Amino acid sequence: MLSVHARHDDFYIIEKPPGLNFHSEDGPGFVVLAEQQLNEKLYAVHRLDKVTSGLIILARNSTAAAEFTRLFTTHQVDKFYLALSDAKPKKKQGWVKGDMIKSRRSSFKLLKSIENPAITRFYSLSVAANLRGFILKPFSGKTHQLRVALKSLAAPILGDPLYGGTSAQRTYLHAYALCFSWQNQQYQFVCKPDSTTLFRQLIEHENFHTWQQPWQLDW
Repeated sequence: MLSVHARHDDFYIIEKPPGLNFHSEDGPGFVVLAEQQLNEKLYAVHRLDKVTSGLIILARNSTAAAEFTRLFTTHQVDKFYLALSDAKPKKKQGWVKGDMIKSRRSSFKLLKSIENPAITRFYSLSVAANLRGFILKPFSGKTHQLRVALKSLAAPILGDPLYGGTSAQRTYLHAYALCFSWQNQQYQFVCKPDSTTLFRQLIEHENFHTWQQPWQLDW
């Protein structure tokens, strides 16, 4: 059963578990499961990688879908992610910018050029020995953008072997919050990650409270 975080006449906010394909591949994907659970036609307006958990907007009609597509295309939906790494990053906060090209095994790599760059800003904190938490905001919408960004910082996401991350029970990347304006009203949604995993150490950290309303950080 998928967790529905919000219900609006035009959209749902639904939590995707890790390891579930967004579109149907080997069995029904996230969108189909949501349609079956809610018994209505739904429209995908953005997506998450199979390995990523967290919040997704699904539109309830074609008009809303077109408007959300416009909002995403013009970067008017703010998205915030949490990640964990067991490696020390080259820097503790800042920007990661660069063009991305396809690499080996369905992966991508970051270039130093900035013709059509992937742009990410992040903050981090030390959670425990050999465990660092990150909050990231993408300013572009490239495939695998955050996974590539953290690899470029020499801190690949824990449980992301495609990008050199240490093997773990899951890939520790979570779509944590969404913020957008809809029909002249501001909406903000937050979804903490599964506390039965290593994410618990992050969300119980004494400084995590500064990330609880991520749109208020200095981006």
